[in-house]
Amino acid sequence: MRVETSELDPAVAARLTRNADGLVCAVVQQRGTDEVLMVAWMDDEALHRTLTTGRGTYWSRSREEYWVKGDTSGHVQHVHEVRLDCDGDAVLVVVDQEGPACHTGARTCFDADRLL
Repeated sequence: MRVETSELDPAVAARLTRNADGLVCAVVQQRGTDEVLMVAWMDDEALHRTLTTGRGTYWSRSREEYWVKGDTSGHVQHVHEVRLDCDGDAVLVVVDQEGPACHTGARTCFDADRLL
């Protein structure tokens, strides 16, 4: 169930530009290599949990629930940095990834199809 009122710092919340579903795009990047691992979605509460726990926490649009990366797979994301982009509609989550980041078992979700 989605949290209606989050404890996210109001100053941070005011900077977010959410989509129609109240979400911002989260781009997850490996610390030290800058490798893009995955993309997920966050609402205010997922961002709050990420900032306060140091674990990548996201909103699953398909399951309609919060998920902490690694809770079921063991492939934990230790968050070192979170940056907001200039428009406030995306966050960059810099992590140390344990094991694969992709649900397919690949290191990154961007290994499969190179278009150019």
